[in-house]
Amino acid sequence: MRYTKLNFMMSVLGIIIYITDLIVDTWVSVRFFHEGQYVFGILTVSFMLFGTLVVQCFSYSWFKTDLKKAGQESPHCFLLLHCLQGGIFTRYWFALKKGYQVAFKYSSKTDNFLGEQIDPRKEVIDRVTDLSMLRLLETYLEGCPQLVLQLYISLEHEQASIIQYAAIGISCCAISWATLDYQVSLRKSLPDKNVFNGLCPKFIYLFYKLFTLLSWMLSVVLLLFLNVKIALFLLLFLWFLGILWAFKKQTQFCASISMEFLYRVVVGFILIFTFFNIKGQNTKCPMSCYYTVRVLATSGILAVFWVCPLSVFNLDYFLPISITVALTLLLGIIFLIVYYGTLHPNRSKETKPDEIDGKPVQIDCRMKYFIME
Repeated sequence: MRYTKLNFMMSVLGIIIYITDLIVDTWVSVRFFHEGQYVFGILTVSFMLFGTLVVQCFSYSWFKTDLKKAGQESPHCFLLLHCLQGGIFTRYWFALKKGYQVAFKYSSKTDNFLGEQIDPRKEVIDRVTDLSMLRLLETYLEGCPQLVLQLYISLEHEQASIIQYAAIGISCCAISWATLDYQVSLRKSLPDKNVFNGLCPKFIYLFYKLFTLLSWMLSVVLLLFLNVKIALFLLLFLWFLGILWAFKKQTQFCASISMEFLYRVVVGFILIFTFFNIKGQNTKCPMSCYYTVRVLATSGILAVFWVCPLSVFNLDYFLPISITVALTLLLGIIFLIVYYGTLHPNRSKETKPDEIDGKPVQIDCRMKYFIME
């Protein structure tokens, strides 16, 4: 289990993307209010608050749980920081501070860690892993609705300002980075999991998620043009099914019942946009059903628009959108098949976890109960 200089630079890049995304979202909401588009402004702010409030709840809950395991009391300043929406920045500060020491001041030799009660490498990896989980939650709770909204506005006006293009680009980067970073951190933090071998599996996984996600978001936007009530009903129905699936699988991620309920609600929301293995079990059949329904739903939405075209779209404008939706979905499914068929880490030979300083590897950590692939 190693934490290298490259890992540290990826953590730095993560906070840069996080801050950039926050600035752009704030800029977009202010511009909406300035231009008198109060509905779009309120929606943008609501998505931001929804994502950050949920993430702050999880972050503070994890702080309390970790301190309780260590036999310590939770400082009141932690509660205040999370109430002021500073939980993520607090975690980044601790992770980068410890990560810098491990990556630049410690050598790779195990002897440097002898005599220390906790392996600094494992400690910093656990902190970075917590951050990747929180960023994943916030990205899907805030970034996905934001991206749908920005795409809707761009298509409605048939043109977009530079800031809207920036918001769309930043949202895509944030979603892509959070998804990939989470998957890498997941396998790095669990010694009994095989890690990615090289860049190819990472990029294939990234493209599979990005293309299937983008295709579905464009389909949702088209459905919003057809009928807002129908689109919202479909999304709420899918959210309800996702929550039922989480309850059926009996997830065991949080220590308290209330936080576990919130976690299942969040998982249901994520399942609206993409598939995740929420129990760490064989999901070949559920995943096949999920993307079969996705293909049928996307095809149905496109068919409705071709049979009953709306006046908001002319043929020359709607044709490239249809091609983009179909092509991104096809590419996403192809990358999915390639990833799980040939490049998934579990297809390689099973590896045994290395022991840390002669002690048995402890895998009783929060991450092993989180959504997996």
